[in-house]
Order: sequence, then C-alpha cells, then structure tokens
Amino acid sequence: MGTERLGRGAQLGVMLVLSAALAACTGAPDLAQPAVLRDAASLGLPAAPGEGTQPDPQWWRQFGDTQLSTLIDQALVGSPNLKVAQARIVRAKAAADIVASARAPQLGASVEAMEQKFTATGMVPPPLAGSIYDSASVQLAASWEIDFFGKNRAALESALGQTRAAEADAAAARNLLVSNVAQTYFELRRLEEQVTLAQRVQEQRVAILTMVRARVDAGIDTRAELLSSEAGLPEIRLQEQILNERRLITEHALRAMIGQPDRPLELSQYAGAAINNIASIDLLSADLLARRPDVTAARWRVEAAAGDLKVARSQFYPNINLWAFAGLSSIGLDRLLDERSRQWGVGPALHLPVFEGGRLRANLRAKSADLDAAIESYNATVIEAVHEVVDQLDARQAVARQQTQQRAAQVLAEHAYALALQRYEAGLGHRLAVMQAEAAALNQRRQGVDLNARALQVEVALMRALGGGYRVAN
Repeated sequence: MGTERLGRGAQLGVMLVLSAALAACTGAPDLAQPAVLRDAASLGLPAAPGEGTQPDPQWWRQFGDTQLSTLIDQALVGSPNLKVAQARIVRAKAAADIVASARAPQLGASVEAMEQKFTATGMVPPPLAGSIYDSASVQLAASWEIDFFGKNRAALESALGQTRAAEADAAAARNLLVSNVAQTYFELRRLEEQVTLAQRVQEQRVAILTMVRARVDAGIDTRAELLSSEAGLPEIRLQEQILNERRLITEHALRAMIGQPDRPLELSQYAGAAINNIASIDLLSADLLARRPDVTAARWRVEAAAGDLKVARSQFYPNINLWAFAGLSSIGLDRLLDERSRQWGVGPALHLPVFEGGRLRANLRAKSADLDAAIESYNATVIEAVHEVVDQLDARQAVARQQTQQRAAQVLAEHAYALALQRYEAGLGHRLAVMQAEAAALNQRRQGVDLNARALQVEVALMRALGGGYRVAN
C-alpha cells in the first residue's frame, strides 16, 4: 500500500514537471514598452510640502461662518450623489470579497434522490435494465486551487484597486459638493450686498434728480442736466432687477444643493468683513497633489489595470486544483446507509491551455492596452490638477493685488465724499457735489464687495483644486 501511494506521489510530481515544461513552451509573449507614469520631477514639482502643512477635512469651518457650515452639513447628509458614490463603494467591496473567496478552499454538500427507469437496450446490465429503481446520493465535495502563478492574487489586487478607486471617487464627489455649496453661498451673499448697494444708489439718484429739478426751476441748471439725471434712474433700477433675478436663481441652486429645493433659506444678515481668510499653501508639491481624490482614484485604477494584466499573463500557465469527495450513493433508498454504499475520491486536477486560437494573446494585448490607457488617464489627471492649482494660486495673488488698489481708491473716494459733505455743511458747496462724491464712494464699495467675494471664491476653488483643505501651522 505504501509503495502504491509513493507511486502516486511520483505520478503527481511528473504531472507538475510536465506542466511546468508545457508552461515554458506556451508562456505569455513579450509586449511593447508600456506607458510611463508622470513623476514629480517631470512635472517640475517639489516632492513634499512645506513644514506644518496638514490636511483639514472640514476646511470650510476656517472661514468662521456658522451659516456656511450648517449649509454644508445639510448638503453632505442629503446629497443623492454622495449616496450613489457610497453604494458604488459597497458594490466594489463586495466584488473584491467575491474575488478573494477564490483563494480559499471550497466545500459543498449535495443530496440527491430520484426514481429512474433504466434503459433495457443500453449498457445497463440486468437486473437494472428495463427496471424502475430509486437512487440516492449524499456527498461532500472539497476543492482548493493552488495559486502557483499568482492569478487569484493578481485578481484580488485588481479588485482592491477598484474598491480604493471607488472610495477616492466618493471623496472627489464630496469635495466637489462642498466647494460648490461654498462658492454658491458666497455668490448669494455677494448678490445680496449688491442689491442693498443698488437700492442705496437708487435712493441717491432720486435725491440727485430732486436736487437737479430744483436747480432747473431756479434757473441754475438747464434742461439737458435734468434729462441726464432722469436717464440714470431707469438704468440703476434695471441693474437692481437683474441682481434680484440672479439672487433668486442662485438661492434656488443653493437650496437644491442642500436637498431642500422647496424650502426658502433663512439666512441672517451677512457680515462679509467678519469672514476669515484661509491660511492655505503658496507652493504646490507632489505630496499635496497626490492627496487629491481624482488623482488618487486614477492612480488606483492604474493598480487595478496592472492586476488585470497579471491575471491575463497567468492564464498562459496551468491551473492546479486539489479536490476530494466523500459520501454515500446507492440504487435503492433502503441501501443508502449501507456500509457498502460509501464512496470517496481525492486527487489533483491540472488544466493547461495549449491551442486556443490566439484568444489568450488577444486578451493579454487588450489588458496591456487597458493599462496604458489607465496610465495616460492618470497623467492627464495630474497635468490638469497642476493646471487648476497653479491657476488658483495665481488668481489669489492677482485678487490680493486688485484688493490693495481698490482699497486705496475707496479710501480716496470716501475722503472726497467726507470733504464734499463738510463743505456743504459749512455753506461752501452745494448738495449736488455731495451726491456726486457719494456716488463715486458707492461705486468703490460695489467693487469692494465684488473683490471680497471673488477672494473667498478663489480660496474655495483652491481648496477644491487641492482636493480638500489644508491647515498651515503658525
């Protein structure tokens, strides 16, 4: 008996050697040089950010606006897009679990019972031939695929890459939603301030028109000055109506983002000057860029495609399975539990592709092309990410310079208005000069509102381009 088992072991060894030899003959062909991932040096980026730069998952709270924080919290809870992204994560994890199960031993059980008439003209011998008998079987079967060539391991790597890509996609969706809510909020508050200023300008134009009419009646001004003053009033009323329309549309968009399209927003009075600036980065680094969710997702898709390519290569090599079964089988239910009805089996199974009409080579080329496409998609994502961040860094500097000039102009305009008012109160000037000086000051205030909102929106856009907020330690 021992000699017989030794002989079977030798046979198994011969099978493995033969399969290895055949695998060497039918191995995967060489492919063209694959695409290359862009690195930090090729993008001209430093490897790591400056000291003290740390991610801040709730970066919008740095603005210090509780109303904005409340709106974003509502959006994160009720967004259907985020729920869809979460469902995709669950599905990707389930797919990875299915792939992982192939690496574990499999065990199954079966119970069968049937009544059968056996053929009388075939190979079934008497007394079964032409007779009707009951048959039954109870059996346990086990199998285990020995992953010698890493096919299942590579498939699991691919599935895990897809899972992590889905998680990164969810983070990208969250980042997009948060930045859209913040930018829409700041735009709404800008429009509210502009409506208030337009109303103030309208009041000022009405006062000027009243003053000009009085001067015309007194013979000081002509009809031309009166017509000029009257023409300015419909224009500012039109601007107010346009601003109100934009404000309503922006409010509707914000209500939709937070999942409450049928409920009016109840926002308290806006204090734009109280909004904090975010202490964000001044220089982009490869480490910061790698944290951007869409870049991360593209990188994991490269890993998944690389795993698929490994699976395609492994299909040129043999599959080796160990299998075994044990149970009972009988013709006649009354003999199922008889000792003589026992059966069992154990042994290896080997499958090796030899002639498959070029199917495996075509599949390998396809997976190689998928990997190249994933790499180039990653490169395109990285290049676009650098573009977006650099644009926002430059925009932030440009807006800061514009704000400096605007503040200087506003100081002068406010000073001229104060002097005109002093002259009028001292009896040295007339009310029209005061109104004109106030108009210039109001125009500068409107520009200041626009630039302040623009500065906040650029900060939000920069946070979005970076894939999330960062806190810079002092």
